[in-house]
Formats: sequence, C-alpha cells, structure tokens
Amino acid sequence: MDCEPIIRCQSVAKSYWRGSLEIPVLQGLDLEIPSGGYVALMGPSGSGKTTLLNLIAGIDRPTGGRLEVCGTHLNDLDDDDLAAWRATHVGFIFQNYNLVPVLTAYENVELPLLLANLSRRERRERVLEALERVDLLDRLENRPGQLSGGQEQRVAIARAIVTDPDLLVADEPTGALDAKNAEEVMALLENLNGEWGKTILLVTHDPKAAHHARVQIHLEKGVLDRTVEVNR
Repeated sequence: MDCEPIIRCQSVAKSYWRGSLEIPVLQGLDLEIPSGGYVALMGPSGSGKTTLLNLIAGIDRPTGGRLEVCGTHLNDLDDDDLAAWRATHVGFIFQNYNLVPVLTAYENVELPLLLANLSRRERRERVLEALERVDLLDRLENRPGQLSGGQEQRVAIARAIVTDPDLLVADEPTGALDAKNAEEVMALLENLNGEWGKTILLVTHDPKAAHHARVQIHLEKGVLDRTVEVNR
C-alpha cells in the first residue's frame, strides 16, 4: 500500500448554527489516511463521523482548519469547482442505495458518465466492466424494484466505481441489508480495496462491517478517541 496520504485533515473543525447558538460537531481534528487505505469511522450518534465523511467527500465545508484530499485543498474551491472535483475523485455509496427507480441497472450505473466526454461505446464498456466487477451482468436490464436489497447495493457500488474514482466513501452501506447480503457487500468492498487498490472511507455502527477495514478510527464528541489496527 502506498503510504502517501490521500487525505490530510489539519485542525479541521465544523460547527452548525441554530439561530445564535453555535453547535460544534468537529473540534480541531488532525488525521491522515494513506492512499490505498481502508478506514472505518466509528462512534456513537452525534460523534461527528458522518460530518467528517461529508467534509472529506466535498459534500460539506469545514468551518475551520485545512482539508486536503486527492492532492487538492478543498477550502480553496468554489461550489462549481468542488462539484467538478467530486465527480472526478469520489464515488458515493449510501445506506438506501439512491438508485433511480425508473432506470435499469445499466442506466443507473451509466448516470455519472453522462456528463463526461465519452462516446456511447466508451460509456458502455465502462458500465459493463463495473457491473461485471460486482457480478451483476445478468441483471443489467432489471430496474431496482426487480432486484433484492443486496443486488441494489451492488448496483450502487458499480455506479460508484464506474468513473474510476480515487476515493470511495460509504455511509452505513449495510444498514438496510440482512446479515448474508451485508457480508457479501463488505467482501466486495474488501476486494475493491485489496485487489483494485481503492481507498475506502466507511462510516458504520456495525462491528462486523468495521472488521473488514484495515483501520478503525473512533470518534467521540467531535474528537478522535482512538485508532485501532485490524488484524485479519
């Protein structure tokens, strides 16, 4: 694994405001994650783990400190540049899949490519490669309502990797799945990290899911509580 950090958080802070009341969520957090890493963010509700994930993914902005991801200082980007940066560098996997119900699996996976400067043939090659990687080539014409929950999440993973992003962020990706499908999805993510070298940042409450990561980072009330290396 390349030890060069892909994520650098330097005194990163995030607060929200409720009227005149400031609500701090992250408090001066320092963190580095290496390229090719697989990190699980853990902690109780309100600890700041999803907020940190959203900052690193460029969905939200810090209110203090410096944040560098994939060689770019995110603090320096305006909204349009940040959106373009996300589209190039980050693949998103959500708990509830976020698939478009009227589109087929193929069309859902193709969506992130429609704004790219690719021919129809190039898009098709990428979509089929992504669906093959998640073992769903036989379901490419099925709509989400015709798929199981585990299959829907694998379509969502195919959509996340079809642009070949540097970073995959996953927010409770097994939260809506039964134990068998959850294990299959986590094994797939582990393969994407180990065999394909994808850097993965995972938010989870599930110790079984977190065990697939190489490192577990525990947050408590907006600060780093402890870091645990996973032996597997």
